[in-house]
Amino acid sequence: MRSAPEPVSLPRIAQVDDIARRFSGPLARYFGARARRGADVDDLVQEVFLRLARRADDAPVEMVEGYIFTVANSVLMDSHRRAARRLPEAFDPTGELAGRGAPEERSPERIVLGQEELAAVERALLELPERTRIVFALNRYEEHTYQEIARSLGVSVSAVEKHMIRALAHLARRRREL
Repeated sequence: MRSAPEPVSLPRIAQVDDIARRFSGPLARYFGARARRGADVDDLVQEVFLRLARRADDAPVEMVEGYIFTVANSVLMDSHRRAARRLPEAFDPTGELAGRGAPEERSPERIVLGQEELAAVERALLELPERTRIVFALNRYEEHTYQEIARSLGVSVSAVEKHMIRALAHLARRRREL
């Protein structure tokens, strides 16, 4: 007779690497079969690990694998909701919808707040090690896949994933501090 699994605390940031190695492939396959665009898969996988890193200090979880795939489902649903909100703009061949938004979205106060948030993100990025900053910029600004980044930097895809986890966790931490 099997005994019930003992609750395990979710990992600290240093232990996320082991879980990332173990679950990156299965999560990529999970998202690959369900995501609307293949390019989203790497981002969705990283979002799961970012949420895992954020929860590292919370209460123990009985089955880490079940928790990870529950988080993956939540990440996928959030992704679909974001895509649904962008849908009208994505299919706007005349450009008539571009630039339109609620007046409060374009207020001078909102613009200043956005500029301040952007400056805070830029400062946080400068706090990262150079290689991590490069990996983050190539992925998020240049829209390179992890495989492309790994090839261009001469590192493994796993190393790219680790840099992204580190960058996203740092940015999330700095954002909470604001």
